Amino acid sequence: MMTSRWGKFQQGLRRIDTFAKGDPPKSPLQIGLIRGIALISFVCVAGSSTVAMSQTLTTQKTTIEGREETSFSTLCLLRDDSCLVQSNFCPLPSASCLPEKHLKQIESQKTPFNSVFKGGMERYSEGTVAAWRDAIARWEEALAIARNERDREQEALTLYWLGLVHFNLKELKTSADYYTQVLSIYEENGDLHSQASILNTLAQIHATWGEYQKAFDTYDRALKLWQAAKFRTGEAATLNNIGFVYADLGDFNQALDYYQNAFDLVENLGNPINIAATLNNLGRVYSDSGKGDKALSTYNQALALWREAENVPGEASTLNNIGFIYANRNNWTKAQEYYNQALPLWQQVGDKAGEASTLTNLGVVAANQGNPQNALERYNQALTFRREVRDRAKEALTLYRIALAQRDLNNLDEAQRQIEAALKIIEDLRGNVARSDLRATFFASKQDYYEFYIDLLMERHKQQPQAGYDRLALQASERTRARTLLEVLREANADIRQGVNPELLAQEQQLQRQLSVMEEQRIKRLSGKSGSASAENLDLEIESAIEQYRQVRAKIRATSPRYAALTQPEPLNVQQIQQQVLDKDTMLLEYFVGEKRSYLWAVTDNTLVSYELPGRDEIQSLAKEYRRLLTSPAHRRRIKTVAAAQSKLSNAILKPVADRIRGKRLLIVSHDILQYVPFAALSVSGTTGEEETPPLIVEHEIVSLPSASTLAILRQEQNTRSRATKDLAIFADPVFGSNDDRLSKTEAFEQTLPAELEASARAAGVNLSRLPFTKVEADNISALVSQEQTRGAIGFEANRVLATSQELSQYRMIHFATHGLLNSQNPELSGLVLTLFDSQGQPQNGFLRMHELFNLTLPADLVVLSACETGLGERVRGEGLIGLTRGFMYAGAARVVVSLWNVDDRGTAELMAKFYQQMLQQGLSPSAALRQAQIEMWQTEEWKSPFYWAGFTLQGEWK
Repeated sequence: MMTSRWGKFQQGLRRIDTFAKGDPPKSPLQIGLIRGIALISFVCVAGSSTVAMSQTLTTQKTTIEGREETSFSTLCLLRDDSCLVQSNFCPLPSASCLPEKHLKQIESQKTPFNSVFKGGMERYSEGTVAAWRDAIARWEEALAIARNERDREQEALTLYWLGLVHFNLKELKTSADYYTQVLSIYEENGDLHSQASILNTLAQIHATWGEYQKAFDTYDRALKLWQAAKFRTGEAATLNNIGFVYADLGDFNQALDYYQNAFDLVENLGNPINIAATLNNLGRVYSDSGKGDKALSTYNQALALWREAENVPGEASTLNNIGFIYANRNNWTKAQEYYNQALPLWQQVGDKAGEASTLTNLGVVAANQGNPQNALERYNQALTFRREVRDRAKEALTLYRIALAQRDLNNLDEAQRQIEAALKIIEDLRGNVARSDLRATFFASKQDYYEFYIDLLMERHKQQPQAGYDRLALQASERTRARTLLEVLREANADIRQGVNPELLAQEQQLQRQLSVMEEQRIKRLSGKSGSASAENLDLEIESAIEQYRQVRAKIRATSPRYAALTQPEPLNVQQIQQQVLDKDTMLLEYFVGEKRSYLWAVTDNTLVSYELPGRDEIQSLAKEYRRLLTSPAHRRRIKTVAAAQSKLSNAILKPVADRIRGKRLLIVSHDILQYVPFAALSVSGTTGEEETPPLIVEHEIVSLPSASTLAILRQEQNTRSRATKDLAIFADPVFGSNDDRLSKTEAFEQTLPAELEASARAAGVNLSRLPFTKVEADNISALVSQEQTRGAIGFEANRVLATSQELSQYRMIHFATHGLLNSQNPELSGLVLTLFDSQGQPQNGFLRMHELFNLTLPADLVVLSACETGLGERVRGEGLIGLTRGFMYAGAARVVVSLWNVDDRGTAELMAKFYQQMLQQGLSPSAALRQAQIEMWQTEEWKSPFYWAGFTLQGEWK
């Protein structure tokens, strides 16, 4: 094995000489230094997981759910973008770091430092672990000499090599300590290249440890330095690595953007190794986006380049990834073929991280071929390597695979132990992400772990009903829900900006103003002669600004003393749910929809009963069909047809618990497709589908919750907030189009609506036409409250300026009767549409976006969104629906009434009038008032169809 490795090393030396400009180095010390660099390409001797991208650019691969990604580690980037090695090749990250005169000095001058340092280089070039250990000892001695002589150049040189050798040995903490020390020296002398290179490696270490926010911040510093130095290879390396972290967190759209930017740079520079690495990473994103054919084509391009360059680790990486494509297609034979090609290549170069990846994947093949024992053996081999290289995210992956195999072998105790170990790592890693959107995507990518855990616990409950496994399963279910919402609600009542760098706060405010101005510009462009093409360019700028805004908010959290002092809220256990959420009249119904089996937990203040329900496919089919019929204009009045679909769904998800819910208020924590189901319209009255039966709302007050734990946090936060002093603010009947008869006709504005809003509306199934009955709705509601206690904003007054003003914080109830638009790709761009034109016919920004809600202060008892689909949003596994409800709760609302579909204008006006009458005249709580209003609608022939009333749900506090 050593002979083969040494041959590769010698081949690396020959390539360096071939690519070098000018004469190759002749002196022994120069040869030793060059060989040290060559070993960056030949780190297999020490079992490192780095891969050479060129003679001057190395990479590290990280396995993500069975694939390999390639991360650049810029260890010695030259100032020439060609990446060709020059005759004065240096071990430091910059070509100026060790000029030729210094090489000659080290070789010619017999000083104590030169002798010791030279001995370390000679030992390092031998390429064995024992030799590297000896090199460390010599360099530590050299470091002491340099510091004693106060020679900063010699100190930097030695610190760098100590950092590198510990990095190659995967002793990352020690490596990071040395790199941090040498970074301070480069900052002193203003060497941008060297600073950026070291920062790139430090960020890579943070990412490996799962310290994702530190990785982002450090990469950001490196990127700015590369750009300042106008060094495109370094910029490409860092863009690639940022994409790598986004992919690790499950945000594949962002990862694709960064990889594509990196690819554009490396393609222009023409280095085939760098191109291959970026193609490899692009292939992974295509694979995760369900574009298997495109991924396969991209991987094959990378594979050809790896082989042409004789880059073994890169070849192994892409072979592994191609195998994963075939595994996703259940072509286990083909997958195994590629994995078996990759495995000996990893072993040839001694890359334990890569070997662990392919071993895990071979285990998956064995498991799917009915051989769990063989799978377990592969997983255990991989686990040893994962722990050796301290790759925590992939350790969790392998532990999850081990748990699956142990369950297949009926070793349920061991399966539970392994999956709990995996989940502990996932929880730790999740806590290292400051950005809430990335925490959500990361957590979403790990939901299979929790689903397996819940299913395993419920299997154990079936075997041992008195052992309390169903309680543990419910607690696990709570951990999978609305975790980011819990955290932002806890954050909402703390001034996390206190003590933060004023420059960061200024950036945040500037970006907020910039977003507002850009939105106004887009509206004007769309309404003017420049048209949609000009606005589309501005859309890209807005998306970029939002990404910057997210990053700044993450930095505020990461550097905020108050945020650091916040205790991250833990989801409630069963006893806490019973004590803090429920009372004797209230029952929690919490659902979990699983692949093969789903579950329902019915919890009162002193009991817990669990039920097994059908799997995901059956429940989704029933729920989709019922919703389709209920909301379709062609079917919603066909009472028997809708009732039959309702009956089938009710039998599947409610019938098992029918005897226990009598007389109870129901707190519904739904899951998956059930988040789109109007539980108020379901029935447990022995339905057969032959005739309509009384809906659930007749006997039960119904409240929806993202999780039981959310309500506990809401109550804690509400107790610390001052109450609003006035009763009602209401927004209704905004002006959407220039053809509105409230506007004077002019030639300047012929189109009825900005094109971007029209497109968004069509995508959401919303017709952004005038809503005349919302004025009737507003008038009827306002008549119930004294004029002094009401702020009516009708027509032109229903504008964004008022909606974002401090005036709104004075009102206990805030009512928006307007259109809502959802952006499932980017939830922060969802919002409410207010008046889009002023009274002179000039277009204005009337879109109240979700990200703006997070800047409002609304200590309201109730916010009502009587608009279309305001209760929906992007469905994120582990979070639920990320939509407008979340924004208003963050702003301070105790409860929010929202809709699940495109509601009828006139029917909604009728429902809302009854709702407010029950609250303001009969003194009912909002949840009880909504129930009574819905019953009255159901009892009226014109509004009997659940389409007109069941779409509205109350989320939040029920008291």
